Amino acid sequence: MAHKNRIFSGMALCLALGLAFSGCGRQGQKADSLQIKGSDTMVNLGQAWAEAFMQADPKASVAVTGGGSGTGIAAMLSNTCDIAELSRELKPEEIAMAKQKGFEPKQIVVALDGLAVVVHPANPLSQLTQDQLAAIFSGSVSNWKEVGGSDLPIVVLSREVNSGTHVYFKEHVLRRNRKESQVEFAPTALMLPSSQAIADEVAQNSGAIGYFGMGYISVKEKTLAIAKDADSPYVQPTIENVVSQAYPISRPLLMVTRGQPTGLVARFIDFVLSPEGQKIVVKIDFVPVKSN
Repeated sequence: MAHKNRIFSGMALCLALGLAFSGCGRQGQKADSLQIKGSDTMVNLGQAWAEAFMQADPKASVAVTGGGSGTGIAAMLSNTCDIAELSRELKPEEIAMAKQKGFEPKQIVVALDGLAVVVHPANPLSQLTQDQLAAIFSGSVSNWKEVGGSDLPIVVLSREVNSGTHVYFKEHVLRRNRKESQVEFAPTALMLPSSQAIADEVAQNSGAIGYFGMGYISVKEKTLAIAKDADSPYVQPTIENVVSQAYPISRPLLMVTRGQPTGLVARFIDFVLSPEGQKIVVKIDFVPVKSN
């Protein structure tokens, strides 16, 4: 789907393929093996990169697992993975913890994503504003008729708190980037363990609404057009709309390493940012950070 070649402010980190990488790897790491952990949003993308990389270098072994951005950060801090995949930026306290562990984390933007808001295909609604989304996901609106839909209770679906997607949606949609805001998801929201779990629930629940990365969109759900406010255009989550920054719920996808990457880690990131690696981003329905 959509691909935003403009990175969000402050995220232009380590994108040049020709960087001379130096740094430390995972304790006990074999020279030809990599462990990558983290974002559920990115797990399919990471696995596709790994498969292509291993085809090009049969001696290399790359294992990719999900579990959420928080899982990736924890693995990075405990030195049990070589690369953490994150669907959000590191928090200041996480950077501080890394420094306490003796390393400076390096955040590398490897792709871009728009968060799709989805409902059951039978839902008559086709669009919502961000204010309406905030009201629905915080629980102040609980029936579809309050936003122009059918007289039906709204079933709010969210990723669980360990998910970078959960954190991004809360900060940028529920709290509208206001640091002083304390708005939380509705107490009745169902916290699901994966993006696929949200997709499956929306596909069979006519009252449900959820969100996930564009790579999970299928014909079994309806994507809603989203507007920044009532005076702004409603925009669908497509590659073109993320690239142009017209779609209001977009974010960078990152790989994080313990210090400057070196060896196999550097070679893998070089591959991810290469024309071949960025073509895989498009194939998996995300947005490349490099034009090919």
